[in-house]
Amino acid sequence: MLRVKELSCTRDQRPLFSSLSFSVASGELLQVVGANGSGKSTLLRCLVGLYTGYEGDVDWQLNEAPLYLGHKAGVKSSLSVLENLQWLAGLRNVSLDSELLGETLSKLRLEGYEDVPCGRLSEGQRKRVALSQFLLCPNACWVMDEPLSAIDDRGLEFLTARMSEHLDDGGSIILSSHQSVPVDRPLSTVSLG
Repeated sequence: MLRVKELSCTRDQRPLFSSLSFSVASGELLQVVGANGSGKSTLLRCLVGLYTGYEGDVDWQLNEAPLYLGHKAGVKSSLSVLENLQWLAGLRNVSLDSELLGETLSKLRLEGYEDVPCGRLSEGQRKRVALSQFLLCPNACWVMDEPLSAIDDRGLEFLTARMSEHLDDGGSIILSSHQSVPVDRPLSTVSLG
């Protein structure tokens, strides 16, 4: 699914990582670990093509780009919850019906918030809106930057169950996290810094 070879990156004249090589296959979970400022977010952004100031090879064997959740929620504050879900699905050309939208809102515990602008939601609620793409848009690989932050216990239970389902279905997940990943699956790590 992914092969990374001899990846090196310098930002602001400071080397973040060098000669980094790893691979991720179907059904695998890879956690990127390291101290704050070690380059975890930059590595993930390199993998998904949002940062190109690196040397080395990033070779995806996918039919479409992976789903990406950045360090920030990536939802539009002026749009309602429903408008954000429609926007996220539209980015992937996924058509939504009312049944799928209702099911997604229910699973994310966002019923009753459909018309609320996301700028008025808590950080955890905005995170759940951003996580909706992983319910709405089928994709073989998920790249997630700190998906476990700003999420309550029920949200964590939901997210880890959804991650396990994705891995069981042959999908792969690459994530950064300062916390241990509470998914009962084999875990590979890439350490930075």
